[in-house]
Amino acid sequence: MTSSSADLAVRPFRLDIPQSDLDDLHERLDRTRWPRGLPETGWDYGVPTGYLRDLVRHWRHTYDWRAAEARLNEWPQFTTTIDGTNVHFAHVRSPEPDATALILTHGWPGSIVEFLDVAGPLADPAAHGGDPADAFHVVVPGIPGFGLSGPVTGAGWEAGRVADAWAELMTRLGYERFGAQGGDWGAAISRELGRAHPGRVIGVHLNLLPGAQATREPTAEELGAMSPEERERTLRSWRRWAEFSAEETGYYVQQATRPQTLAYGLTDSPVGQLAWIVEKFRAWTDSRELPEEAVDRDRLLTNVMLYWLTGTAGSSARIYYERQHAASGRTAAPQEPSTAPTALALFPAEPQIPLRRKAERTENLVRWTEFARGGHFAAMEEPDLLVDDVRAFFRRLRERG
Repeated sequence: MTSSSADLAVRPFRLDIPQSDLDDLHERLDRTRWPRGLPETGWDYGVPTGYLRDLVRHWRHTYDWRAAEARLNEWPQFTTTIDGTNVHFAHVRSPEPDATALILTHGWPGSIVEFLDVAGPLADPAAHGGDPADAFHVVVPGIPGFGLSGPVTGAGWEAGRVADAWAELMTRLGYERFGAQGGDWGAAISRELGRAHPGRVIGVHLNLLPGAQATREPTAEELGAMSPEERERTLRSWRRWAEFSAEETGYYVQQATRPQTLAYGLTDSPVGQLAWIVEKFRAWTDSRELPEEAVDRDRLLTNVMLYWLTGTAGSSARIYYERQHAASGRTAAPQEPSTAPTALALFPAEPQIPLRRKAERTENLVRWTEFARGGHFAAMEEPDLLVDDVRAFFRRLRERG
């Protein structure tokens, strides 16, 4: 990856959305053209009209973007050009001089907003009731094409290329050795970062491992050879994946085949963008009925705002297309197992339940933690549990030398 000296510059950034953009959003919300829905069908056909109307009313009249903007601006933020693309990131340095560098990567339909409640405790554990020895210098980049990272003017930004960009980013920040954490696409990117750059990555902490779930129904012979615990987990993994494949993959097919067609509607309609995202926060979180049972309503809207205000519905969807159409699927089918020490934090509402025997084939698995609550958006749903597990994992690596 070669760059000119100008491209290597790291530039300070402060989020300051023009009021005209917020006025435009409010006008569009006021002029929403609502579809008719079927009564008493719940979420079976998609986001219920009554629920979305209420959420939009809150968005229009109660939600405070300027407060959310101020919260994001508490982070020191920067931009830099890597591989021809603008990358936006937060860099929260720890007051502890010997802190470990850690890069946190979000997924879709998430953003850097996912880490608002974990960056502080990770960077300054002493200020949050923790041990200063567990401190991290925290780097939170936006994936190219997502939110403030962009615009992306060329194709090919799949997870492996993002991982290489992250390695370059950490070099520019002066971190020769560092850890990585992520879920969803952040898991694929973090996993690839450890696999492709093992000499630099201390350890990889994941709350999802792509491809480790049961993707076919096990035979009676296979089940008979398993322990009762392994049999139960295999069946649960298969049933969850079968249900997910049957009912929850429409977004994937569209984004992996025709992301640009989808982009017109989502970039033009804030309610369309909201519905596209909020459906996943309901389906993938540890909630009984409504997504805000798992993720604060205003925090969810702040996440949506980063997509809406930057017009990145289409460019964020392209990562699915790039993976689906990559000539050499680095992240879909890695060339060899990862040697980086790896931890898996397992939250029960995650749609992809991993099997340990599959995980051990591709990862240098040194930690496996199962939690009683939480889902796909672990950093937003259960920040304390995630922070504690990240600390424990890297503490163990430090103790091992």
